[in-house]
Amino acid sequence: MSEDRLIDVVLDEASLAPASPNGEHERRIALFDLKESNAFVVIGESRGPYVLTLSMHEGRLALDVGDQQGERVCLQYMGMSVLRKLIKDYAMICDSYHNAIRNASPSQIEAIDMGRRGLHNEAAEVLQEALAAQFEIDLETARRLFTLVCALHVRG
Repeated sequence: MSEDRLIDVVLDEASLAPASPNGEHERRIALFDLKESNAFVVIGESRGPYVLTLSMHEGRLALDVGDQQGERVCLQYMGMSVLRKLIKDYAMICDSYHNAIRNASPSQIEAIDMGRRGLHNEAAEVLQEALAAQFEIDLETARRLFTLVCALHVRG
């Protein structure tokens, strides 16, 4: 296996917003999927595999990356302005999707789900670009990280 990967992802409990059952389920799935499969390169470093701790600090996303021994590799802060509208739109479309599952026709559910996936991909690409100076991540890793960023940002 590549050393350019995450072996663990930790969400700072103090940064987490209270979650609905659907939100908590999505967090757990994103964390599980990230640990199972990801591509995560810390540019200029070769100390992987890595442990990533995500938190919110003064309105910014903090990505604290450590090696297997617990030594900090880097701490990167990212302003949330580039993601704020996407997070809001994604939360709205997720609510619509979960409501549609209970009341809508299969074709309506599929249409909402396609929009949700499209927005999720767009947000993942924006996240990739915003982190590109420090980290190289693939789209699937960025999608899962975006899900976790949403979980952190809701409180702020």
